[in-house]
Amino acid sequence: MSSLKQLKQQFLEYIEIERGRSVKTVENYDHYLTRFLNFIKTDNPADIKDEVVRQYRLWLNRQPTGHSKRNDETLSRKTQNYYLIALRAFLKYLARQEIKTMPAERIELAKVSERSLDLITPEELSRMLNSPNGSNLKDLRDKAILELLFSTGLRVSELRSLTRDINLNSDELSVRGKGGKVRVVFLSDEAKKCVRAYLKARKDISDALFTPVDEKSFKSNSTREYGFLNNRSIERIVKQHAIKAGISKKVTPHTIRHLFATDLLGNGADLRSVQAMLGHSSIVTTQIYTHVTDKHLRDIHKKFHNKS
Repeated sequence: MSSLKQLKQQFLEYIEIERGRSVKTVENYDHYLTRFLNFIKTDNPADIKDEVVRQYRLWLNRQPTGHSKRNDETLSRKTQNYYLIALRAFLKYLARQEIKTMPAERIELAKVSERSLDLITPEELSRMLNSPNGSNLKDLRDKAILELLFSTGLRVSELRSLTRDINLNSDELSVRGKGGKVRVVFLSDEAKKCVRAYLKARKDISDALFTPVDEKSFKSNSTREYGFLNNRSIERIVKQHAIKAGISKKVTPHTIRHLFATDLLGNGADLRSVQAMLGHSSIVTTQIYTHVTDKHLRDIHKKFHNKS
């Protein structure tokens, strides 16, 4: 019989090839499962039992975050759930291979507090979108990035992978999202205008839609992805213009994605349509945004109802 380490490798290959998971997801699952296997110190799937998993959950709950100045800060319940989700997926895979082990259904996820969205106001958004107002290549690029993020609700990984053969004569754009799923997003006139202006100013021959503006960054990229901005660079660009716009909150590309969704729902879009535009596989994920719009309705009711 194969060892747990061998089975883990087979599982990772399975989710990448058969299930179409992204390389990043496979890397994360590898990390989570490696920590679990190092903890249980056995190579026999039959040794994965309730008590072992209980001890593992206690151990996880006491692990430091590793990126905080406070020594007493431990892994959040949300992060612990990532480990448990990977373990459950692995156990389900073993069950399908008819390998005796603990049933995945016996592992319950930790309860987490309701997720909150740290949004910025429409006025702050407007200031940020107008922050890159110069005619140099960097400002033209940054303006195109911000407008495209808000127009489409793209994930940062989806934005960075766009190529310069984007069709700006169409209002639609097909993107490949999580799990290799293709969906259609929509381009505003302002986003198309800004991307056109940026591309017109470009002098390089890179296939990437968004590139570094300095030669050193160009050369540091691999040949396969010559000239593509990485996720961290796009996050820095968004942060820089949020600060420049005088926004004290932390703003990321995902913040703009949140704003995209709440703007649609606040203006009457239905939840299923927003789910499709965001590329959520489950509508449960999209429903987080209804809490924001519900609060907006409550505020309106409080302000305008029964004022006699």
